[in-house]
Amino acid sequence: MSRIDVAALITALGGRESLQHLLGVGPSAVSNYLTKGALPNRARPLVCQALQERGYQVDPQSLSITALPLVKSGRPQARERQGAAILLIVGGGIAAYKALEVSRRLQDHGIKVTGVMTKAAQQFITPLSLSALTAQKTYSDLFSLTEEAEMGHIRLARETDLVVVVPATASLMARTAQGLADDLATTLLLATKAPIIMAPAMNPAMWSNAATQANLATLRQRGIEVIGPVTGETACGEEGKGRMSGPDTIVTAAVAKLAQTVSAGALTGKHALVTSGPTVEPLDAVRFISNHSSGRQGHAIAAALARRGTRVTLVSGPVNIPDPPGVAMIHVRTAEQMLAACKAALPADIAICTAAVADWRAQKPVKGKIKKLPGDTAAPTISLTKNPDILAQLSSHSQRPKLVIGFAAETDNLQANASEKLRRKGCDWILANAVSPDSSDGTVFGNEHNKVSLITSDEKEDWPMMLKTELADKLVQRIINTIGVVNAKN
Repeated sequence: MSRIDVAALITALGGRESLQHLLGVGPSAVSNYLTKGALPNRARPLVCQALQERGYQVDPQSLSITALPLVKSGRPQARERQGAAILLIVGGGIAAYKALEVSRRLQDHGIKVTGVMTKAAQQFITPLSLSALTAQKTYSDLFSLTEEAEMGHIRLARETDLVVVVPATASLMARTAQGLADDLATTLLLATKAPIIMAPAMNPAMWSNAATQANLATLRQRGIEVIGPVTGETACGEEGKGRMSGPDTIVTAAVAKLAQTVSAGALTGKHALVTSGPTVEPLDAVRFISNHSSGRQGHAIAAALARRGTRVTLVSGPVNIPDPPGVAMIHVRTAEQMLAACKAALPADIAICTAAVADWRAQKPVKGKIKKLPGDTAAPTISLTKNPDILAQLSSHSQRPKLVIGFAAETDNLQANASEKLRRKGCDWILANAVSPDSSDGTVFGNEHNKVSLITSDEKEDWPMMLKTELADKLVQRIINTIGVVNAKN
């Protein structure tokens, strides 16, 4: 068998660590693959699928990679383009020089790059240098009469498939989080409907500052993807987290995001039912049984489905996060209310049950408050009864969705308990995660990150720790890759 360009595969996957996580191997194994120019047979389907999820076309025999598929914007005011287009916004930091390398490598994927520079960025690189590399005009002035006579900033915001900010300085992140539009860069970030990726770079103390972290949380909540920063020596000579991610990492993330744009309408015409958050089961007028679920994962999945053109019904228990855009919301409190809402939402093509449904409820909730009377020494006796099993009922329903996915939150024996739940509930997939605060990964409740194992009737796939928004995108891409097979069988 001919040699495989393992180095090219590593770059496309996002680096050595990505290949290690994908195959569950160590650094020495990857070094061995590079030396031999070969991968083990078990690795081939995993690598093929991972590359396809990132938007590459892959030959399963040679594992050779071809360019990103062509993208045509579906936005009504956009002109027809022959390939994907990226708006590259360059912020004012020493890492601005890396934007030149990012622009060059993006074009290696057949992507059109248009540069936008802040006033501060021009202290580090020139518009001419960026224009020379992109073969496109570089924009910097919001009030240029030539462009603004045609509302040029709106045209730039609309005629792109992705916006990439390299570097994203603390100031640029703060102004974006506040919704300011005081220069061309922030105006475009406010006006665009395209996905946004930011690659922060700043002094470690600035990055760890509470204000920057609050802005970061706001940007992520709004769906902006943040790449890095990484730990290392920064331009000021200090060591810590604040160094911008390398061009390879940024380009890989951009190509993966464009792949999602390619499949943006892949689930158009499909209806997905998603449950999220906890349920609240009253004991009396003021007390209840519930859990720590924040709803972040379920809401992220609903939003990711909606971005792919899916009609989404999101049934959620009480949470403290905003409703995701583009979905039909049904707010409930109890498990019985959630079940009724789910049944009313059928038929659906996909059901994803992420809600942490209370297993029990009070058999007869007290209408008033259970009083503690003077002299009482014994606790009141509360009779509990089982709540309905929503996942099992959807899996066995006469209008069963073609693909039913559940979540298994376990504190011990994760794989065994999740596999048993898959069998018992009758669903197609289970995503198992450890929720014990004593686990090596900590609890996922209220956290922005999650780590799961995808379990089906014939396979198990461990996914590394990632943002819940990233997990949502990965799951939806897996659904897109599978839904055609499911439809073919039904």
